Amino acid sequence: MSLKKGNEANKSTRLASSSELNSWKRGFTPQAEIWNGRVAIAGLIIVLIIFLFSNLIFAG
Repeated sequence: MSLKKGNEANKSTRLASSSELNSWKRGFTPQAEIWNGRVAIAGLIIVLIIFLFSNLIFAG
């Protein structure tokens, strides 16, 4: 495969707009992966806050 053919294949991809990235779509889509990451980080922060407050309450 020549370099020229590889560049032509890359031209077929396009950047997603912010409205596309924030849309709710089913399946293994880039939008679903972005929302999965956002929810995972939110859950991690919530768990860390719970651990912090439970340590402050029970440790005295």
